[in-house]
Amino acid sequence: MPEESTTEVTAAGIARLAGVGRAAVSNWRRRHADFPKPVGGTETSPSFSLADIEQWLRDQGKLAEVPLRERVWQQLAGHPGGTVTGLLHTGCALLLLRARPGAWTELAALPDDRLGALLPGVFEEVLTARFGPHRSVHTPTPAETLPAVPLLRAAVELAGELGGARQAFEFLLGRHLDANPRQYTLTPPPLAELMAALAAAASEGRPVATVLDPASGTGGLLRAVPHPTALHAQDADPDLAALSALRLALHGDADVRAAAGDTLRADAFPALAADAVLCHPPFNERAWGHDELAYDPRWEYGFPARTESELAWVQHALARLRPGGTAVLLMPPAVASRRSGRRIRADLLRRGALRAVIALPAGAAPPYGIPLHLWVLVRPGADERPPAETLFVDTAGLVPDAGRDKLPWPALKNAVLDAWTGRGGDESVARTVPVIELLDDEVD
Repeated sequence: MPEESTTEVTAAGIARLAGVGRAAVSNWRRRHADFPKPVGGTETSPSFSLADIEQWLRDQGKLAEVPLRERVWQQLAGHPGGTVTGLLHTGCALLLLRARPGAWTELAALPDDRLGALLPGVFEEVLTARFGPHRSVHTPTPAETLPAVPLLRAAVELAGELGGARQAFEFLLGRHLDANPRQYTLTPPPLAELMAALAAAASEGRPVATVLDPASGTGGLLRAVPHPTALHAQDADPDLAALSALRLALHGDADVRAAAGDTLRADAFPALAADAVLCHPPFNERAWGHDELAYDPRWEYGFPARTESELAWVQHALARLRPGGTAVLLMPPAVASRRSGRRIRADLLRRGALRAVIALPAGAAPPYGIPLHLWVLVRPGADERPPAETLFVDTAGLVPDAGRDKLPWPALKNAVLDAWTGRGGDESVARTVPVIELLDDEVD
């Protein structure tokens, strides 16, 4: 297929295709005059046409049975618009497969040029039906779709091999995230599940139907929510907002609304009254909007100092909850003790908004060397009497020093939920402290 010539592959990708080490690829380039010439990249890290490489390996008898997932990943990594653009286009095709499998079957019978011309119109229909007219996922143009047709065909084939459109997208997204660990700040799935479970337990039997993540990243926290009705996601990075939308739409049937934009400066859901907010906010931001937002109505518990961006996120979360709704935020430990945040911490305690602080062991989430905290907050009702005590949980003792690289998540989750629900558990792990004892000059 001529369109596939635009897909490029690196030497590392060639090695994976052939099942050899990178040294073998270097030897082939030196010894074989007919080895394909680079078509891109740099002198030290060249890239090659995937179609030419596959043909050369086949002619040399070096192309063994390449796993479909490896072939699809190479096509995705070599997408002319970049891997993220390829993921977005692939997500559109997989969403079409999930929503209208018969339509995909009919379209897939067409030649590549015709398929590339028709897919944008079908994508537009499916995306509008799933996300509404104002959405974070943009419909690719015919010019953008045509080079991706071989990738889209292969991704749908991969969905059949892996068990569905969701599984195929999760595999490709996970492969991209694993390949770029420094580019994204992720919430590990076991921690996301714990945060979602805390929100559900704190609801005291009320359904957690509407959930917001105002710093959604790739949607991992919202994906952990069991059986939601509506999911709202916002992220400052437009690509991440779009990836979140596609990921969540492929994961389940909840109504998904995802928006791109700076949450603190340009909140996309100002009228939302969510049942729960889950958030892993950016840490230690200085340019979070302190100068522009001095009179923002969200600062019900006090105007955060420039150095207290996390307390701005805490108050944003509370402002987007219904009365009695729960927020669970991942926080750096310094927020619990910095002098500049004492007045806001005191008001959160005094009015019954801050219900628990849970110290996680180091290694629970990035930055992995710091024992982060979970804050569990509840938006007080108008006539609700604030609780007299606050729960403190310290899970560090549950993890031996030698085991920090592999945390015992089931035991951690059980200990935290037992402490929160009052089911007992180890008294050395959790205790409740009268709020009056916390309201001293320190408020730590």
